[in-house]
Amino acid sequence: MPTLKRMQDASETSVWLTLLRTPGLGGKRLRALLEHVGGDIRAALAQARRHAAAGELSVSARDWLRAPDATRIEADLEWLAQPRHRLLCCTHVDFPPQLECMPDPPAALFVVGNSDLLLRPQLAVVGARNAGPAGRRLARDFAAALSRHGLVITSGLAEGIDAAAHRAALEAGGGTVAVIGTGPDRIYPRCHAGLAESIAEQGAIVSEFLPGTVARPGHFPRRNRIIAGLSLGTLVVEAGLRSGSLITARLAAECGREVYALPGSIHNPLARGCHRLIRDGARLVEDVEEIRASLVPLARAQGAELAARLQDDAPVAAASPAAESLSDPASADLLAMLGHDPVTLDTLRERSGLSGPALSSLLLQLELDGVIASHPGGRFQRVS
Repeated sequence: MPTLKRMQDASETSVWLTLLRTPGLGGKRLRALLEHVGGDIRAALAQARRHAAAGELSVSARDWLRAPDATRIEADLEWLAQPRHRLLCCTHVDFPPQLECMPDPPAALFVVGNSDLLLRPQLAVVGARNAGPAGRRLARDFAAALSRHGLVITSGLAEGIDAAAHRAALEAGGGTVAVIGTGPDRIYPRCHAGLAESIAEQGAIVSEFLPGTVARPGHFPRRNRIIAGLSLGTLVVEAGLRSGSLITARLAAECGREVYALPGSIHNPLARGCHRLIRDGARLVEDVEEIRASLVPLARAQGAELAARLQDDAPVAAASPAAESLSDPASADLLAMLGHDPVTLDTLRERSGLSGPALSSLLLQLELDGVIASHPGGRFQRVS
């Protein structure tokens, strides 16, 4: 993709919406157009119109491109004008770079809430809609603990494991991302309207589908690929052999991401999907530390890639991650409490007076920046 830009103006957004609403164009073809014209969205629109005139697009696409419905575009712009509503486009620097590894990445994403969470290390927590009490409890426990460690918990707003993971992250004071299979203005299932509102306030709701799009069965596998693509790893908590979460796990593996699965009873049909994943190479995990330890180096690498992406477009050189951490007074104070001998989490909590979630978040950031190291048993030491 050509040089990334920071943001689009209203007229550019209108062009994006025109192309996104073109019948049958799709993200893959739109990205190909952008690649051909050097990332210029207006040139991409002109190219699409030439293709339509030459009969290379459908009749409905030709008619739309010849005379777009101004009322519909205006309604989209009104939706985007609302607070914390955004359109993230693949030619812009704030589009999640981790999605570029996907075989069919979206051309744009609609976001309600804090879009910055999409650039932070994420873990997908997925599983059965009809999960039992034990599965929901495990989802809550893992999501809450990993959220307190600073990871953003990403899932699909479905019933069962998804909802349990989202709620646990919110209750832990962390960030959570819900990727949905409808337009950003539609919530499915409807019983999660209240949960979606909480996520929009404390996290982010993400969709590649245009406003007004209703739920359809074919949308959910597409949603699952975005969940997998956004996340450093995918944890499957409880899943039958036909669970959609197995699709998410497969897509994560195809992107080179970590796949984790919790084992269960051989008599539980909702454990069979996890057992199949483990047989196929997923990591069998029994505690949070196994996931956290394996994700730290991946999160550090993602942070370096993102810093390089941002720096390419920045007018001045960015500071190193370690320098940025030390410029934060809370991080600098915490680092000063650490020596080169390991210190327990309880000791740090007592010394710092910080809450558990705040302390864990700072420790994770310092570890990602390479200035501290963690050890089994919840001990930390300074390395620089």
